[in-house]
Amino acid sequence: MAASSSAATPSDMEGYSSGYVLPLTYCPHLPAELPFSPSSCPDLGMPCHRCGSFQENWVCLVCQIVGCGRYINGDMLAHSQSTDHAVAMSFSDLSVWCFKCDAYLDAEAIHQLRSIFTLIYTKKFGESPPQAHQSS
Repeated sequence: MAASSSAATPSDMEGYSSGYVLPLTYCPHLPAELPFSPSSCPDLGMPCHRCGSFQENWVCLVCQIVGCGRYINGDMLAHSQSTDHAVAMSFSDLSVWCFKCDAYLDAEAIHQLRSIFTLIYTKKFGESPPQAHQSS
């Protein structure tokens, strides 16, 4: 039996390591400043603005609207497509997704996302994330 010639190359594996996805540390779709503050941060238990679902909700990091994920009704994806707002954060695991890059973003490595990640993490868990305690 001949060996397969379709072995993955390093470029095929970009973003993957040992079975998990590595988030991007740069995104060209992020504005220099995101209009996000403690007063504009929605309650983490808010339902989707469109269908009312409480499952797998995301917050748009541009306008703070809450929408459900693509495996519920896809309302955050629809919001992104209709408004050109590319970046959202998951309420469940605080991951950040860019709809234009079609990739996760590293909220702690990307300057524009650090304060938003810290704000939402603190709101969710009642304390600052462990990384926020380290000096930069």
